[in-house]
Amino acid sequence: MISHEMLTGRSDAHLVTLGEGPHRLQKAAAGAFAEMQKAAAQAGFNLQPASTFRDFSRQRAIWNGKFRGERPVLDKNSQPVDISTLSAAERCELILRWSALPGASRHHWGSDLDVYDPSLLPEGRTLQLEPWEYEENGYFHRLNLWMSAHMEAFGFYRPFAQDRGGVAVEPWHLSYRPLAQQCESQLTPEVLISAWQGQDIAGSDWVISEIATIFPRFIALNPT
Repeated sequence: MISHEMLTGRSDAHLVTLGEGPHRLQKAAAGAFAEMQKAAAQAGFNLQPASTFRDFSRQRAIWNGKFRGERPVLDKNSQPVDISTLSAAERCELILRWSALPGASRHHWGSDLDVYDPSLLPEGRTLQLEPWEYEENGYFHRLNLWMSAHMEAFGFYRPFAQDRGGVAVEPWHLSYRPLAQQCESQLTPEVLISAWQGQDIAGSDWVISEIATIFPRFIALNPT
């Protein structure tokens, strides 16, 4: 069990560093990912993390930036949306499709990471982390197929494998099941709202008023 501070990204005491890079996970997840990297390498892939732990402050900056129109907000088809005329409710719904609330991101837990193969990215192109990159004819389609076939052997699964009307499909996002399921069971609306005390969270009034419906749609996914 990790503390509420760790669960909501306000502490990084539960993490270890992956190799010599900037990425961090919980120790068990890091070990499992290292083993999966070895297997991927044998299959001809350079499996690398694009994103691992993200703290509360970073997630708040992403959320607030999108809510205030300082960062792009995408629709369900990954197309930019002009949010200037949208209500707080409409903005939050759009943002939640692609970005978690601060304190509610699975990237706080140290069990989740986004993955890709930099060797498959064409020269001059930057990683977008959009579904088309992992679909048929996308850069990472072969890697995507390999992960679908092998990730469970290392304890990983995709929490956003299906569109349930909330979070968009994210084929790049992997969760280490033994740790992620523990975190899912600990995170509650009360824990999340408590983490917001004294924090500037854009749209928080609407989120709190609708937390009973937001939580099952965008946070407590409990995928099989």
